[in-house]
Amino acid sequence: MKRLTTFLRDVVREMKKVSWPKRKELTRYTITVLSTVVFFVLFFALTDQIISFLIELVVE
Repeated sequence: MKRLTTFLRDVVREMKKVSWPKRKELTRYTITVLSTVVFFVLFFALTDQIISFLIELVVE
């Protein structure tokens, strides 16, 4: 039990040292991540459609 208490105390101490992003930075990072995810979803969906179309042409 003592080890757990020591561990949790150390975690709290380290978390106080963390440099947390400001709200404006966090918003910008979130928009960047979401934009990147949407881009890659669209890119891979389009790529999948093109490859599927080409495979259908070859098979038929």
